[in-house]
Amino acid sequence: MKVTDALNSRISTRAFLDTPVSKETITDLLERASRSPSGGNLQPWKVIVVAGEEKEAASMAAKMALANNPKGEAEGDLSIYPADLKEPYRSRRYKVGEDMYALLGIPREDKAARFQWLVNNFDFFGAPVGLFFVMDECMGKGQFAHLGMFMQSIALVAAEMGLATCMQEAWGMARTSLHKHFELPETDILYCGMALGFADNEAEVNQLKTDRAPIEEFTSFKGY
Repeated sequence: MKVTDALNSRISTRAFLDTPVSKETITDLLERASRSPSGGNLQPWKVIVVAGEEKEAASMAAKMALANNPKGEAEGDLSIYPADLKEPYRSRRYKVGEDMYALLGIPREDKAARFQWLVNNFDFFGAPVGLFFVMDECMGKGQFAHLGMFMQSIALVAAEMGLATCMQEAWGMARTSLHKHFELPETDILYCGMALGFADNEAEVNQLKTDRAPIEEFTSFKGY
């Protein structure tokens, strides 16, 4: 598979089959993705891979945190989205949400159904494997970019291997609780999670293909 094909085929998969993914496959995937670039070769990422009972335990810890967090705010100092998003970012975020709920047949006024769908994040949308990404708090904003490149590499290599992923910042709603659950060092920050497995291609929600802005919106050419 070409890189371009992987980019075009990758989506945020929100419905997975329960087909297991072996530890050997995940190890191979992470080894390939570890070639991701990072400034100064810091390789600032750490990964926690959960499956089976360990995945269920992490899910339960997050759901308990959400029960005490009805507004769905991020735990800790890292927000999931900036407050008071300005345009065009606010409209982009709104549209993808409404497009997804339209596919699911959940109207805007059905708050309970939308909240229940949000909770599906904490079951990794049925994926058999969950990944959590951790960084040392000594790292700066630049290293979050490096972590993002590593996560992107995982998603693209997964697509090459016939696997599907969903990057899940929603786990930030339980960041502090999961930090305690995994007994992480005080200096570690749990950033977000990722669902990994085989896509349920029959699921309506997996037909969602998000828009991308034309390059004229985000590119300036100088000297051409």
